[in-house]
Amino acid sequence: MKRDYYEILGVAKDASVQEIKKKYRSLALKYHPDRVQEKDKKQAEEKFKEISEAYGVLSDPQKRKMYDQYGHAGIDQRYTTEDIFKGADFSSIFGEGGLDDIFSQFFGDSIFGGFGGRSSRRSGPRRGRDIQYEMEITLEEAYKGVKRKIKVPRNEYCRDCSGTGAKNGTALKSCSACAGQGQVFMSSGFFRMAQTCSSCNGRGKEITEYCPKCQGKGSVRVTRNIDVTVPAGVDNDTRLRIRGEGEIGEGGAGDLYLYIAVEPHKFFERIGSDLQMDLPVNFVVAALGGEVSVPTLDGTVSMKIPSGTQSGKVFRLKNKGMPSVRGGYQGSQYVRVMLQVPTRLSSEQRKLLEDYAKLSGDQINKEDNSFTEKIKKVFK
Repeated sequence: MKRDYYEILGVAKDASVQEIKKKYRSLALKYHPDRVQEKDKKQAEEKFKEISEAYGVLSDPQKRKMYDQYGHAGIDQRYTTEDIFKGADFSSIFGEGGLDDIFSQFFGDSIFGGFGGRSSRRSGPRRGRDIQYEMEITLEEAYKGVKRKIKVPRNEYCRDCSGTGAKNGTALKSCSACAGQGQVFMSSGFFRMAQTCSSCNGRGKEITEYCPKCQGKGSVRVTRNIDVTVPAGVDNDTRLRIRGEGEIGEGGAGDLYLYIAVEPHKFFERIGSDLQMDLPVNFVVAALGGEVSVPTLDGTVSMKIPSGTQSGKVFRLKNKGMPSVRGGYQGSQYVRVMLQVPTRLSSEQRKLLEDYAKLSGDQINKEDNSFTEKIKKVFK
């Protein structure tokens, strides 16, 4: 029996498309077969197929509506497996070609044509796979931009055999199945068709002795230190593309996609390009007015507090928010005043406050009868 799609992705039934995308990307990266140990690959593949099917349905408004009304029966009766994946927006999550090979492996080339709108019939050498990498930075780093050196595991050509898979790169002979052409030809009546040779995978060469380092694969797994530059203004789920730093491929290396996660800040809350914070202000300053120091991501600034300022009053510091990644704009910082009441008073301070209360006509330690009567009427 199929599990509930919402349960598979771990999202609420009223989750937005953006929430569904974010959750799917996180799970897809977690269960990508290339990211797990060999003993866990089969289980990861099944999980990957399951979450991809759930995303294919829930990310499409029409399919999601049908599923919400009729459950799996509504989907199974109306859509084929190919229909579920066609039109689903995978390219915006993983980038063009990010998971081409694995989708083709799981769901077939006929379905793969629906991912990102590209045809499954491709000619020429295939690019290497793209790599996804999640990087955490602080809000201060997001404000100013940062340069980092990250460690990325990836497949690279084996240097010992120059990527041929043959010992010393020379232990090769012409393929006996295709006579070194890389293709075999089949005739049927008037038609003559060419197919890639399955014996040599189109290379035209056979390995007589495998490379001891890569065991004939032609590639080895290495971890590279890569310098990346994160521009100022990035936010959660910002995606940065670094060309040519992905997996190797006969048609060139894939790309590295860097996904940014900004850590929560102790004082500031970010809302788009704006920042918000609470600022404790002494009740004397709030009553009489004065200047206070306000921390910003660009240093401390002075801000005027008018006399009679009430707790909860919000002030705006223009151009003290987050810069735009594209440049030319900077948000604001909003400062909410929170009245700070002293927890301990000296005898002299207490007497002065009592004198102030008497001058103001305020009663101390006496119940406000009018307010008490109002409460009794509401809750009688």
